[in-house]
Formats: sequence, C-alpha cells, structure tokens
Amino acid sequence: MKKNECIKCSVSQCLHNLVTEDYCSLSSISVGTHESDPTVPECTDCNSFVKRDGCCQ
Repeated sequence: MKKNECIKCSVSQCLHNLVTEDYCSLSSISVGTHESDPTVPECTDCNSFVKRDGCCQ
C-alpha cells in the first residue's frame, strides 16, 4: 500500500487506511451521503470504505 498524500484518513478500521499514518492508500475515493438534504459533515460518507479483516468485532 502506498500513501496518497492528497487523501487524509483517520479511520484505521478501513482496509485502505495506512494505520501507521492518517492517510488513504487509494488513488481516489467516492464521497456520498445518507441524507436527502445534507447540511453538515456528519451527513456525508466515504463510499470507498471497506472494513479491515480482524477489526471491529
């Protein structure tokens, strides 16, 4: 996995997170929403998230 310095990420439970640094290893991500009218950051989601094996039990 290679650090993408353009995508910071602190979600260590994601397969694409480097864990040792707060960066994503993907070349790009997809951002979406679970709300019909998003108004705050909490309304958005990283649609590229993939749960890392062995975590989040």
